[in-house]
Amino acid sequence: MSKNFDDPNSKERSILPVKIVDYAEDIFHGLLGITLFLIAVGALFFSIERLLETKPFFPNGMIQGVNDILFIVIILEILRTVIARFTDGVYQLDKFLIIGVIAAVRHILTVGASLTLGSTKDPEAFTRSLLELGVNAGIVVALVLAIYMSKQAHRK
Repeated sequence: MSKNFDDPNSKERSILPVKIVDYAEDIFHGLLGITLFLIAVGALFFSIERLLETKPFFPNGMIQGVNDILFIVIILEILRTVIARFTDGVYQLDKFLIIGVIAAVRHILTVGASLTLGSTKDPEAFTRSLLELGVNAGIVVALVLAIYMSKQAHRK
């Protein structure tokens, strides 16, 4: 049974008025959103700088650029989640699942690129990389299935 602190007939009382807690929470979420946006902007500038300085550009610079862009996308998706929490008052499961899919795909691309470029990999490192690819692929499948199940649950 959930506590209803707004109900005057409720025996449970909050130490602080709910409106003050809500206001403080809104300010905190606003600061988090601004901070995440500034982090994304900083990451973008850092990524561009690193992209221009990476030698050779092909393939190392390109792989690093894709990795950095996906990292920025993850930050922006977290920002969208904070904004949704700020506006709707709830965290949305689908958004966190999507962030997980992006992170797992980012790792798959990074490991796959390192396998492609690493011509002198010892068998143990190669086996570990293949295991990472398999685990991350399983994570992507599980998260996509969870997104599907979540969307089906919302339809009912």
